[in-house]
Amino acid sequence: MKRHLPNAITCLNLLCGCLALTYIFSGDLATGAWFVAAAAAADFADGLVARALRVSSAIGKDLDSLADMVSFGVVPGAILFHLLGMATGPLRETSIAGMPMVAGIVKAAHPPLVAYVGFLVSIFSALRLAKFNNDTRQTTSFIGLPTPACTLVVASLPLILAYDQFGLRDVVLNPLVLLGLTVLLSGLLVAELPLFALKFKTLRWADNRRRFIFLLLAAGLLLALRAAAVPLVVLLYVLLSVPKTAARSGS
Repeated sequence: MKRHLPNAITCLNLLCGCLALTYIFSGDLATGAWFVAAAAAADFADGLVARALRVSSAIGKDLDSLADMVSFGVVPGAILFHLLGMATGPLRETSIAGMPMVAGIVKAAHPPLVAYVGFLVSIFSALRLAKFNNDTRQTTSFIGLPTPACTLVVASLPLILAYDQFGLRDVVLNPLVLLGLTVLLSGLLVAELPLFALKFKTLRWADNRRRFIFLLLAAGLLLALRAAAVPLVVLLYVLLSVPKTAARSGS
């Protein structure tokens, strides 16, 4: 049984991604975003459980990538598709459970062509996952932004809109901001940028200083800014990896 437990958790990741898509294409992007968070938690847990139980398999690795392609490849593209359609199309907002909420553009007869640019993230996520599966350099760290990190940035946008955080609505629904973010995230996914992984072999400070600093700062940002903190947390993740990248370049 323990051999199959990590794969079962991976399947939970996939299920959450599928449920996210159903809500996204029905126009409820906020609920879809929460399922993205659940998928990310399952994605982290399957690796943690596999290492704790010391079980691994080729099928598990392939299953993980297939699940990630849905939850962290198709889903962010769908969110950006809707947000770009909202930013450039006729539909602006509706109400769900008494809260202001973004409307999906699936009701529009002809979504604006620019909305389809959002699926660039899906394409580059597929390239990122294919590279990861065939790159022996990424056993203990990452090269390029991991797909879950990219997707969490995208999924934070509907939550910022739903809860109308810090008056950022006009920023989030600015077409140039959305297009710029799409291009930036797509580039980071396949960039030759070494990033540390949140994999703890021990709990000693000396061995995990960068990881502990990141987790502490990330927790503080999330408590203070909630969903609006997610892009800042991912930016912090990249910046904390810079000394490691510089050290590699110097060597």
